[in-house]
Amino acid sequence: MATTQHQRAPGGGQPPGQPVRVPFPVVDEVARHCAQDAEPSTVHIEIHLPGRVDEERLRSAFAAALARHPRALMRERPRGPLARRYEWELTEAPDTDPVSFPPCAPGALERARAGALDRAPALTASPPLRLDVVREPDREGCVLLFTVHHTALDGPACLRLAATAAEIYSDSPAPPPSPAPARPDAAPLPRQARTPALARPAQVAPGSPGPAPVPGNAMLLAELPVPRRESGAPYTVNDQLMVATALTVADWNRAQGAPGADRRPLRITMPVDDRTRGPEMPIGNGTRLVEVGFTAAELAPGTDVAALLRTTAERTRALKAQPRPQLGHGAGLLTVPLLPVAARAALTRGLRVAAGPWTSTTLLSNIGRIPYPLDFGDAGRATAVWFSAPARMPRGLTFTTASTGGRLHLALRWSRTLLGESDGARLLDLFTRHLAATSSEAI
Repeated sequence: MATTQHQRAPGGGQPPGQPVRVPFPVVDEVARHCAQDAEPSTVHIEIHLPGRVDEERLRSAFAAALARHPRALMRERPRGPLARRYEWELTEAPDTDPVSFPPCAPGALERARAGALDRAPALTASPPLRLDVVREPDREGCVLLFTVHHTALDGPACLRLAATAAEIYSDSPAPPPSPAPARPDAAPLPRQARTPALARPAQVAPGSPGPAPVPGNAMLLAELPVPRRESGAPYTVNDQLMVATALTVADWNRAQGAPGADRRPLRITMPVDDRTRGPEMPIGNGTRLVEVGFTAAELAPGTDVAALLRTTAERTRALKAQPRPQLGHGAGLLTVPLLPVAARAALTRGLRVAAGPWTSTTLLSNIGRIPYPLDFGDAGRATAVWFSAPARMPRGLTFTTASTGGRLHLALRWSRTLLGESDGARLLDLFTRHLAATSSEAI
């Protein structure tokens, strides 16, 4: 369990009454090094409810949820110019109220979504997230829209906070969530997954962002049917999503006439989360990143989708089984506190720019079936949950999915310097078509 402010840190290194300090983990530090205002690193989460929540009850429930998950009550500690670490300070209570109720007005949801992409919560105030409760005159119910600073928290951790708040608000403990899928036994990567270590992956080809694109991210949300698969199929819905993503980007690049579109491999980053989903779930950035490779030949027009699904399932199963640091083996070296933070930050940013051409093609983050009822009592249970992951350049495009009530909720998020609004719509059409092609009815 996370240490709260009134507890002594391990080893008694901090005097009583002082906030507990927690050095930034590797993931947090690398994210902090690369933070930039032009493309804020935010996670956006929308929970749609059929009814409307009571303001005071929700504020109280969310404050109690934060108290039950004290690791979320953190702020970045001020540091001197020669400091060798970033540190979190854990606070006993929020520095500011993270819950707000914007006026009920037309267009409120679109404005809240834009704010989630354009303005990251401050790291210097606890907690590094905000919750807007959005209502519109012509829309029944309400939307709980979270904006999370990805330097501090990821989407599943924030969803755990929301689930705890729902239990407190409704005064009805939720049933234990289904356990996370057991990690399969370790297995070697199949030969087809191997690509030359120095092969530059394809990048998402630029679209038509306009003559003077505004920095930042844009987003398109869609609700789709979950693709069907036969009982006992060797692949999962996640594999179907992975294949649809790869085929979408390959088609897009060919249509845009991207150089090397028929030669370069694709690499898709996939977060893997092994954490328990219960109340004891560790709060923070808890996923590890793996890369799923596809050769250009596998994604050529007329590919055998059934065969590609089986091959993809072998790859993802093997990648999930392999123990690996969250950001790979090299990231830990960048955070060894031998140099001041400022020097390590400059080095990390320089390496990020230099490695840009070798960055993976895109990211697919599949949250899967939402493991909590998200029951807010008289406001009802969640009818839809959307997530979106940051889409910073050079990757510039992310696919994020979750399923609720048998429906798939997809968020396409992209860098406005890479793609325009019409490009997002075209990519959604491609993805919808390719996802349908993975269904058992189409194979």
